[in-house]
Amino acid sequence: MISSDVLRGYNDTMVLYLLLQEPSYGYELAKKIKETSSGIYTMKETTLYAVFQRLEKNGLVTSFYGDETGGKRRTYYKITEEGRAYYEEKCAEWSLTKKVIERFIERGV
Repeated sequence: MISSDVLRGYNDTMVLYLLLQEPSYGYELAKKIKETSSGIYTMKETTLYAVFQRLEKNGLVTSFYGDETGGKRRTYYKITEEGRAYYEEKCAEWSLTKKVIERFIERGV
């Protein structure tokens, strides 16, 4: 397993990436994160909801209730235009971060 500390700065990016495809809710996004990472990374529920709160507070996502038939209503999240721009910024940041870190990783040792 990968340390959650390593990925903490990119939790927002992972959630925004999935929301680029379609609006979704917490449980579904947690499953997609695990699936997309081939089971290497599992985002805890408390972490995921902290991400939602931060993204919504910053205007990067909006929330709405889904039309559920039976059971508790789900809160869905949708990415905003500001969220799309932020996602692009984080992708550029990651590209640069990766270039820097790769200079300090020994290969073939």
